Amino acid sequence: MDLTIRDIAKMAGVSPATVSKIINNYGGISEATREKVYKIIEDTKYQPTFSAKSLATKKSNLIGLIYAGKINVDFTHPFFNEVVNAFKKSVGGLGYDILLFSNEKFYKGESKYLERCKHFHVDGCLIIAGDEIEEEVKEIAKSEIPCMGIDLKLEGPRSSYIMTDNTKIGLKVVEHLYLNQIRKVAYIGGKPDSLIAGIRNEGFMEGMKQFGLPINDAWIKYGDFFEESGYGAMKQILETDELPQAVFAASDMMALGALKAIKEKGMAVPKDIQLIGCDDIESCRYSDPPLTTVKQDKQKLGKLAAYMLDDLIQENQGIYPVKVDPELVIRSSSV
Repeated sequence: MDLTIRDIAKMAGVSPATVSKIINNYGGISEATREKVYKIIEDTKYQPTFSAKSLATKKSNLIGLIYAGKINVDFTHPFFNEVVNAFKKSVGGLGYDILLFSNEKFYKGESKYLERCKHFHVDGCLIIAGDEIEEEVKEIAKSEIPCMGIDLKLEGPRSSYIMTDNTKIGLKVVEHLYLNQIRKVAYIGGKPDSLIAGIRNEGFMEGMKQFGLPINDAWIKYGDFFEESGYGAMKQILETDELPQAVFAASDMMALGALKAIKEKGMAVPKDIQLIGCDDIESCRYSDPPLTTVKQDKQKLGKLAAYMLDDLIQENQGIYPVKVDPELVIRSSSV
């Protein structure tokens, strides 16, 4: 027979609220009452339910994980997968569990993030950017629920965000190519209406202008950060009358797609065209040739997101958005 907190209270001759306070180590209870309740719990092998604990403490030790956007990256994306793993380990060490929210019902008009967060009494939310972000995300960020965004600018009384300094990504790539006397550079960017893609696009254009390099519109293509779009964009670039000396793809997955298209054309990297990606996902090290890329510090992003969200939950003041510096990792696909 499954006992409830009311059953334990009845056996002990106290109120359910008193049992809840004892279970959750609240003060103000006599030692005799405390020992009496503990004895009954031990004898009956009673296990307090999650809901009983959370209602008593007003804390669930649950973090809601939301992959935002109609087009979202979810846990299959290698970059965000590594970030979330680092986040998971860090919040686990702080005593939290993670509850993954599906956004499928939202698009059928059946559910709202804020309602679900309140239903599960989450202590906070980690929200990861996708494309076509729902208005629901803005609603939860402006609520009293602590929220931390990754690659997503969140504004609210208990919200903040963290991202790589995406402007520096393009600047570092163009500077590297310029120092190695590469002047003709093609670019495969993400969708211009996406926040992160837009910042990376601007960084690349700013770098080209800073070093006085010509921008060939026929070599500027846009994808969706995934491999197939990089493959298609590179095929279009290879059909132009003049070919670039180097291609910068704003994600490693698009760069790997571009690499496939270059090889299919019978050309070699870096002999005929140099290639640079972004993110430093693990497969970069094992591609042929290994891919030069701009590393985003995924471990740091995940850890900082965890500690910053915990500070927001604990109501520590002065939690401002953070930008993490990227690092150029040179491998065999470029000079």
